[in-house]
Amino acid sequence: MEFYHAVTFLCVWGGYIGSESRILQDVSVDRYSLPTFCPREVEIGDYVRYHYTGTFTDGRKFDSTYDKGVPFVGQVGFEGKVIPGLDKGVQGMCVNERRKITIPPHLAYGVTGAGTVIPPDSTLVFDILLLDVWNKDDEVETRMLERPRMCRRAVQASDFVRYHYNGSLLNGTHFHSSHRDRSTYDTYVGQGDLIRGLDQGLLGMCIGEKRSITIPPFLAYGDKGHGSKVPAFATVVYEVLMVDVFNVKDDIKVEVQEIPQPCKRKTQVGDYVRYHYNATFQDGTHFDSSYQRNGTYNTYVGMGYVITGMDKALQGVCVGERRRVTVPPHMAYGENGTGDLIPGSAVLVFDLLIIDFHNPKDLVDIKVTHKPLGCSVTSAANDLILYHYNCSLLDGTRLYSSDDSTQPSQTTLGQGKVITGLDKGLQGMCVGERREVIVPPHLGHGESGGSGVPGSAVLRFELELLDLHKGIPEGYLFVWLEDSPQPLFPAMDLNHDQEVPLQEFIAFIKLQVAEGKGRLHPGMDSNIIIRDMFAKQDHNADGRITADELKLQTDEGEVPARDEL
Repeated sequence: MEFYHAVTFLCVWGGYIGSESRILQDVSVDRYSLPTFCPREVEIGDYVRYHYTGTFTDGRKFDSTYDKGVPFVGQVGFEGKVIPGLDKGVQGMCVNERRKITIPPHLAYGVTGAGTVIPPDSTLVFDILLLDVWNKDDEVETRMLERPRMCRRAVQASDFVRYHYNGSLLNGTHFHSSHRDRSTYDTYVGQGDLIRGLDQGLLGMCIGEKRSITIPPFLAYGDKGHGSKVPAFATVVYEVLMVDVFNVKDDIKVEVQEIPQPCKRKTQVGDYVRYHYNATFQDGTHFDSSYQRNGTYNTYVGMGYVITGMDKALQGVCVGERRRVTVPPHMAYGENGTGDLIPGSAVLVFDLLIIDFHNPKDLVDIKVTHKPLGCSVTSAANDLILYHYNCSLLDGTRLYSSDDSTQPSQTTLGQGKVITGLDKGLQGMCVGERREVIVPPHLGHGESGGSGVPGSAVLRFELELLDLHKGIPEGYLFVWLEDSPQPLFPAMDLNHDQEVPLQEFIAFIKLQVAEGKGRLHPGMDSNIIIRDMFAKQDHNADGRITADELKLQTDEGEVPARDEL
């Protein structure tokens, strides 16, 4: 920072000092008010804009730009628009400096004066406030105030930018601010939509960069000024914060940050995907997050349910993949934005984590991880099985496990006891076999989810079949595995006394099971099942089944207690 003496005299006193006056040989300059910082001093050839009040030495005013409401504008040392003493007296001035310049007659209006306003041989005093200084050789001056550590993109001609600014004159007078308007200034660069100086000064700026741009009048608003705030021939200073930049030719930008290995499948058009995201503008300002809502965002891929850029960015991703996606506004919310959340022409940045995806046409995916030797009997519909399982989401989030219970899980297959996908995944297994089964949501808990299971979630099951009891169709207690004896009653009447009491009936049924000719419902007490079967055959409840009772049921068209007798 430069410092200046409070008072500098550019004068030479000569002649004699009489009793009534002193004869001034050169201009006298009193710099009675100096700015703290003076980056530039007036030189010959510069143009200046200043206010002044002109008085005689006795204090009588003869002229003032304040009264006219318009400051003086002229070139120093060339045009001859001002008296020589004033031309000389402003040299070395700083913007916002105040100085009092005393000018002897020979450097003012001399022996002739100026009409009726300035008498001959008048010494004049000008009190001047310098407002502006520039030169026709000046260029746009940029000064970086703040710059991000990483500059992902710099402004180029034809880019569209959104920026905040504070606009002031060279003397610090504020004339406008986008911050006060609570809205960025949005425009194309280098296409004539801005004053020429801004078109130049914005080039090369990074998102998040702050810079000061000083623009001479002929690259700003020239001799017309701008409204009531920017006068003619004014140097303007913009303090700019670059918020956003894109080009209408931009496509989405994808930065893959993490891909799990192996990646067996990637999303395609028509898939349904669940993902988490954090959303910001290019300057890092946060505007949305799925994490804050404690739920994924779920949508179809490539079918127009989300903004175009996101629709494109979600194609070709893996489960567990992380990627950063930059979406230009013409592939997002366009010139109008959306509500108070996203301003018009905003570039959006999404940090994505793909949780899972599936296709509505997906089937259960089964991978056998261990199969014992000599596997001859496999699970099927209606079988009663014992099994161990772990269930998780595709990202590894544990949901539930048979380890949470003291007993292995048990179910009857094919009877809707478990979700469809798990039922399918448990069929065709040998005892001791282990599998990894992927269940899409339409074969799992669907769009609504279940207890602890998010909606539309793809599930991963780790399964091990522990035990297997071959079953019978739902609603039956006993079935024949081969043709039943014909005629049936004599076969049941083991002692041939023309009646079958309970104990004889129990012995007959157990014999069929032991010889592999019939099968009882698994998972139930065999004695209870057989007693129930007997009760349904004993029509008169006398404790005996006769041939007529067995024939009566058959004649009535009933399937005897659905027991296949």
